[in-house]
Amino acid sequence: MLNNGGLLFIGNFLPAPRHNKNVWHFLAEKLAETGWSVITTSNEEHQLLRLVDMLLTIWRERRSYQVAHIDVFSGKAFIFAQLSTILLKWLKKPIILTLHGGGLPEFADKHHDSVNKVLMCADAVVTPSAYLQADFIQIRPDIILIPNPINTAEAIYRERKEAAPRLIWVRAFHQIYNPSMAVRVLYELQNEFPQIHLYMLGPDKGDGSLEEVLMLSDELGVRSKLQVLGHVPHDKVSHWLNMADIFINTSNYDNAPSSLLEAMANGLCVVTTNVGGIPSMASDGVEAMLVEPKDFQAMASAITKILRDPSFANHLSANARRKAEQYNWTVILPQWERLLSSVISQDS
Repeated sequence: MLNNGGLLFIGNFLPAPRHNKNVWHFLAEKLAETGWSVITTSNEEHQLLRLVDMLLTIWRERRSYQVAHIDVFSGKAFIFAQLSTILLKWLKKPIILTLHGGGLPEFADKHHDSVNKVLMCADAVVTPSAYLQADFIQIRPDIILIPNPINTAEAIYRERKEAAPRLIWVRAFHQIYNPSMAVRVLYELQNEFPQIHLYMLGPDKGDGSLEEVLMLSDELGVRSKLQVLGHVPHDKVSHWLNMADIFINTSNYDNAPSSLLEAMANGLCVVTTNVGGIPSMASDGVEAMLVEPKDFQAMASAITKILRDPSFANHLSANARRKAEQYNWTVILPQWERLLSSVISQDS
C-alpha cells in the first residue's frame, strides 16, 4: 500500500562499492519499496561537504517530507545531527533520532548539555541497543528499542554439527574493534590446533590498526595462518562466513553489530566480547560465548571449548540461527512503519 508520508533520512549514505551499506541504507530502501517517499542525504565523501549537503537538502526539500530521521553518532559526526536538528526545529519538522555506537555514552558524559538538547528536540528517539536505551533513560525515558534488522534469506545457513578451527573476524580495522586481539587469539590456539586459520574482513580506517595486525602476526609467527581480505562487498560476506565455523568479535566498544547477527544467521559459533549491547543480543553459553574485552586468553579458551565439544558447537550454532530470525526485516520493518505513521499523525 502506498504511504503518503514523505521521509528525509539524514546520515552517511556513502556510495558503494567503496563503502558497504549499513542498516540505515537498507531501512531507507525497504521503506521506499513498501511505498514511502524517501529522500536520503548525504553521499558526499568529504565530511564538510557532507554536512553542507545535509543542511541544503533539509532546506531545499522542506516541502517534500513530513518527518526527518537522523542517525546520531559520537565524535565529530555528532555535529551533523546537532546542526540538522537546529534547522529542522526552525522549520517545525518532526524529528526521529536513532542512537548509534558504543562510544556514544562516553561522548555524552563529556558533552552532556549538547547531547541533552539534541535528544530533547526529537519527537521520538530510537536505539537498536538495550545498552544505549538504559544509558540515556535519564534524558529520554521514552526511548524506543527497535533492533538492527538483517535479511536472513541472504544468509548461507549451515548448522555446525561440529566446528573446525576456521575463524573469521568481520569489522573495520580500527582500534575500537581491537583487531590485534584476533591475532593474539590465533597465536594462543596454533599449537593445539595446527590447522587453524583466521580470515579478517573489513575496511581500513587508517588509524594504523591494519599495519599493527600485520606486524604482530609476523612477530608471533602466525602470518601463514592469517588471511586479511580487507574491504569485502556486503553481498559477498556470507560467502566468507560460510568458509568458517567460528566468528570472533573483539570489540572494546560496541552497540548492536549487524555483523554479529549475520554470523548468527549463517549458523556460525560466535565468541565475542561482552561490551555494549551485545549481551542483550546473545546470551552467554546459549547463542554465543561472551568474554571480557581485551582478554584474548579467555577468548582462546572459549574457542577451545567449542572445538573440543561438537555437541556444544551444535548447540550454539542452532540457537544462534533461531535468535537471528527474530531480527529479520519481516519482524523489524513493521515496527518502523508504525513509528513513522505515529509521528506523522501526531503532527497532522
